[in-house]
Amino acid sequence: MTENLPRTARPLRVLAAMSGGVDSAVAAARAVEAGHDVTGVHLALSANPQSFRTGARGCCTIEDSRDARRAADVIGIPFYVWDLAERFREDVVDDFVAEYEAGRTPNPCLRCNEKIKFAALLDKALALGFDAVCTGHYATVVLNEDGSRELHRASDMAKDQSYVLGVLDERQLAHALFPLGDTLTTKEEIRAEAEERGLAVAKKPDSHDICFIADGDTQGFLANRLGKAEGDIVDETGEKVGTHEGAFGFTIGQRKGLRIGHPAADGKPRYVLDISPVDNTVTVGPVEALDVSALTAIRPRWCGSTAAAPGTYTAQLRAHGGESEVFAELVDGELRVSFTEPVRGVAPGQAIVLYDGTRVVGSATIATTTRATAASV
Repeated sequence: MTENLPRTARPLRVLAAMSGGVDSAVAAARAVEAGHDVTGVHLALSANPQSFRTGARGCCTIEDSRDARRAADVIGIPFYVWDLAERFREDVVDDFVAEYEAGRTPNPCLRCNEKIKFAALLDKALALGFDAVCTGHYATVVLNEDGSRELHRASDMAKDQSYVLGVLDERQLAHALFPLGDTLTTKEEIRAEAEERGLAVAKKPDSHDICFIADGDTQGFLANRLGKAEGDIVDETGEKVGTHEGAFGFTIGQRKGLRIGHPAADGKPRYVLDISPVDNTVTVGPVEALDVSALTAIRPRWCGSTAAAPGTYTAQLRAHGGESEVFAELVDGELRVSFTEPVRGVAPGQAIVLYDGTRVVGSATIATTTRATAASV
């Protein structure tokens, strides 16, 4: 049975994380309708909210806090603002900078779910006597007959967000509610529902960018914290083809913004193949060289009580990416994955999430890749 909106002998005490966006507002309203005792909370994630993205993006600004409070008033639930700015800076922002400095490409939204929304927030909620945390994510929790829980994709694959929730463990799933997960409706219909409920956020734009980078300039954000460091851009033969102001400003598979002085011999575009923070060098080459046949991932987290058994699964490598068939096994605490067909543009630091059908098996952080036509990177 699904447990997105469980009806129990007693109403659950639910803490609804309200970002100030339409999804979390509707999720909180649905939790109330399901008979739960709901309290809304907005997470203040910056000591200086004006430094975070403005323009009603639905995440971390002062406007978002006010929008969340107004939504809570309309729904008729208590509302609080909790200051988690220091924890967010340490676990998400500092981690983001450190990963790029090391030549890896992190996913801050996934880290936020792991460390903030379902760790710091959940721990505080449980300490205060709440039974569950409710969010506006599109995913489904299934309660099995033996009492175990599984995380599954949302009913609507177009809105599925299980990839960024793949870090949740069994304990966290036991206290997670996703009221929108079984919704076979379009985003327009969610907005229409919000409008019917009198929620002013009904027409508010979705948040897509990194919330703590105010102007959307990731390279500039990193340069301000790490400093500019000129280095070489080289091709696969080691020939210098350009310069850069910091290897941290690039990601595997990047094509735009390379500012390479002269074209490749075949006239085709070149892409970032490797980032070496040790010698501050960026290697570029043809798109075919991005094909990856296998990878190793570290820090696996399982959405269940046990690690995944060796076998065939599907894998997702990006929040909005497709699935690839893989064979995966755990070896000495590391996840070893081989792809049935090569995949393109896989970067260390990204998360790989394994699925068995619609069930989320677990998530791990990509450490190394094996190119289909070259040695391990």
